[in-house]
Amino acid sequence: MDLAKLSRRPATDEVYESLRQAIVAHGFQPGERLHIPEISAKLGVSATPVRQAIQKLAGEGLIEIHPRSGTYVASLTIQDIEDTFDIRCALECLAAEKAVQRISVEEMERMRELRDALRREVLDDESRQRHERDNSEFHAIIVRASGNRRLQEIHDSLKANIQIARVHVAEGYRDVPWDQERAEHEDIFAALEGRDGKRLEAALRAHIQRAKRSLIGGLMNVSSSAHGAA
Repeated sequence: MDLAKLSRRPATDEVYESLRQAIVAHGFQPGERLHIPEISAKLGVSATPVRQAIQKLAGEGLIEIHPRSGTYVASLTIQDIEDTFDIRCALECLAAEKAVQRISVEEMERMRELRDALRREVLDDESRQRHERDNSEFHAIIVRASGNRRLQEIHDSLKANIQIARVHVAEGYRDVPWDQERAEHEDIFAALEGRDGKRLEAALRAHIQRAKRSLIGGLMNVSSSAHGAA
């Protein structure tokens, strides 16, 4: 296990970044148990910032904390991804019915900015993380514009599962059909701008189902590589 060294002024944020990078780079494997004393020793910090960083990562869904059992790097099955994305699709399509009528001028302008940002190339881990944030906000605006707070809460609760899936198939992002994804975002934006509910629902469904297939394919590739190396 390799962890990035910290500066002489360690803080929770530094520990968080070091642990997150280790998870993203597969320094920790899905399902692997994390030992706080060992991590503290390797980073040269006390247990307190490590525990705080782990709580933050748990909030993002990257780590699972099981009382009386231990702390583990989160993992998802293909069925987990299937279920999560099917629920996400249903929620966003439901939100689309109201969003086309209720979305504000300010929200549309932000959607336009995000659409343009999502056209940028994804070349490394930093640009991938930026792309994920922009993509998440792009979809969150549609859900928020529906005006249904309960729907928004349920949609937000899915982010952790989607995040951990994307982290563990990060290498598979090389095979994402970026041109197709950009076209999907363009179609979603155009439908929303034109206040075309049926087109928006169809565009969201196509986009989310394609993303689901891409993640599942990436997870299968990662699993195959891991088994091949064993």
